[in-house]
Amino acid sequence: MTPELRQLLGSRPFTRFLLARFFGLTASQMLMVALAWHMYDLTRSAWDLGLVGLFQFVPALLVTLPAGQVVDRWHRGRIFTACVLLQALTAVVLVGAMGLGLDSRNLILALSVVLGVVRAFQMPAQQALTPLLVPSNLLARAVALSSSAVQVSVIGGPALGGVLYAAGAGAVYATCAVLSLAACALALRVHYAHQAAAGRAVSWREALAGLSFVWQRKVLLGAVSLDMFAVLLGGAVALLPIYARDILHTGPEGLGLLRAAPAVGALLMSLVLTRWPLQRHVGRLLFAAVAVFGLATVAFGLSHQLWWSVLALAITGAADNISVVVRLTVMQLETPDEMRGRVAAVNSIFIGASNQLGEFESGAVAALWGPEASAISGGLGTVLVALLWWRMFPALAQRDRLRG
Repeated sequence: MTPELRQLLGSRPFTRFLLARFFGLTASQMLMVALAWHMYDLTRSAWDLGLVGLFQFVPALLVTLPAGQVVDRWHRGRIFTACVLLQALTAVVLVGAMGLGLDSRNLILALSVVLGVVRAFQMPAQQALTPLLVPSNLLARAVALSSSAVQVSVIGGPALGGVLYAAGAGAVYATCAVLSLAACALALRVHYAHQAAAGRAVSWREALAGLSFVWQRKVLLGAVSLDMFAVLLGGAVALLPIYARDILHTGPEGLGLLRAAPAVGALLMSLVLTRWPLQRHVGRLLFAAVAVFGLATVAFGLSHQLWWSVLALAITGAADNISVVVRLTVMQLETPDEMRGRVAAVNSIFIGASNQLGEFESGAVAALWGPEASAISGGLGTVLVALLWWRMFPALAQRDRLRG
């Protein structure tokens, strides 16, 4: 273990926050899976199943920008704590509703709105809180280590939720409540020097200041928009059920491997970046990672073998993780503390919208020309975007170190 990594792990505020994020996100992943299964068990309707995601996404989209300003004005640790506490209360309400026989379609949709609003505040709060807990020279390692915890949650949360759901949705909700309360207890012990922001009242003009800030700084605009278009065009994950059944001719086990592969690749890369953080030529590495992401997506589209497809998807996850670490670290270092919440909110909107639109784009192209054409064209489009952005944002492409 290097002295820098030892120093990072020795920081009690950061390690408590890291564990709180891990428990909270694991509970959130379990909750998302259980809500979807619970809804389908109640209604047997694909339409209602889709509404669960929609009722989370739309409120989050509407609230995210004002939430960013709230994060910039008030105590970020308390906002994060309130978010995981509300998540715990949501799980408790679901446990109680099931015990009383009051669980229903409308209850699940209403609580989905609550979870969407919670996520709108939680994401910018946790992104803006990290730089306050570690010195700037350790920020890249902190982002990479946080990414490792996120990937473990993304892999383990749905799997644990699936195992527990065999005992009933109530068992999943109860476990989510316990994990969320543990996250809340840890978050309450995350102490840092908070300075109350002197400023104007919460307003749309102030909330939109994050967009203006990103637009005026070409390095930030290039990094955020590059990642957005890469995710938008390279959304092969949306096609995995079609690939598993019709092209790779595999069952649920194979689909599970395909779904886990990007997260496993991202986890391995985040561990590598924690041990050996990026030092030089970060701009070139960012563009190279996006290009590799696109080429791996093309390879996935061409593959007719399960293990080659799994490998290609793992490479997309590893390449995407490099992009995420560079983008988030540069964003934190280039943004003054009083703007970090609003800039993180802008980043959340870009990524959330690209994920949703990317799934739609992949599905639409697959419906017109087939899933293979969708994956291949999306991957080639990602490579083309990397080349165009290299020309359009030379300051980002030529950036040598994370701190400019």
